Amino acid sequence: MSRSSRPLYVVADVHGHRSELRDALRDAGLIDGAGRWCGRDARLWLLGDYVDRGPDGIGVVDDIRELAATATATGGEVRALLGNHEVQLLAAHRFGNAPVAGWDEPGGFRGGWARFGGREEDLRRLTPQHVAWITGLPAVAVVDGYLLVHSDTARYLEFGSSIAAVNAAVAEALNCSDGARWLEFCGRMSDRGAFRDAESARPDDPVSTMLRVLGGDVLVHGHSTLTKHFGVAPRDVQEALWYAGGRVIAIDGGIYEGGRILLTRLS
Repeated sequence: MSRSSRPLYVVADVHGHRSELRDALRDAGLIDGAGRWCGRDARLWLLGDYVDRGPDGIGVVDDIRELAATATATGGEVRALLGNHEVQLLAAHRFGNAPVAGWDEPGGFRGGWARFGGREEDLRRLTPQHVAWITGLPAVAVVDGYLLVHSDTARYLEFGSSIAAVNAAVAEALNCSDGARWLEFCGRMSDRGAFRDAESARPDDPVSTMLRVLGGDVLVHGHSTLTKHFGVAPRDVQEALWYAGGRVIAIDGGIYEGGRILLTRLS
């Protein structure tokens, strides 16, 4: 698998913390004091969950879109994956409070989205351009031998058995108008915890299966915070966590739980 000599950074689960993301990018030399890309040929991948829980999710989306448009001028690259909170925001936008068959949730998708950290300001400011951008996001990617996903789940394989197949199936799901299918879609994207018992590599464990089917040598994910799901005290969140025998990297520093945004350089 070919690898690039250009720097590769990843970050996940910004959750509306726009100023904190800007601080992290500025400290790494990827943006200047005005928020403009200055990372030259570096590559930045964001692994989902830009909205909800924090003060300015739509502002985060706008910043990512702007950086993606301007980084190419100097040979850089800014790319983004789809997170479960983007899916939930779109479900709230599309279906509102309508009841969902098979789901006993007051207020339907909108009620569920609010319960899981949805912010009314994000929904109010969501434009057709934002919706188009979100629905165009891939769910998985392989970059320099790293399998990049949002959630620590093997349920991506329910969408397909290759990067292209998974992303095509996710794109189809994002454009579906059936509420029951959206409920299943949200469930797949929100699943977690599949890799924590895979400390020794076995051919049939979830990590080995994901890497064998989709590609890559190391899996990188957000979604499950180091603070809540891996037991790291918020004050001790300093760097990404390697686990599963060094085959998985967790990079969600739990910014909304008192942790921090973990902008992580992979190469």
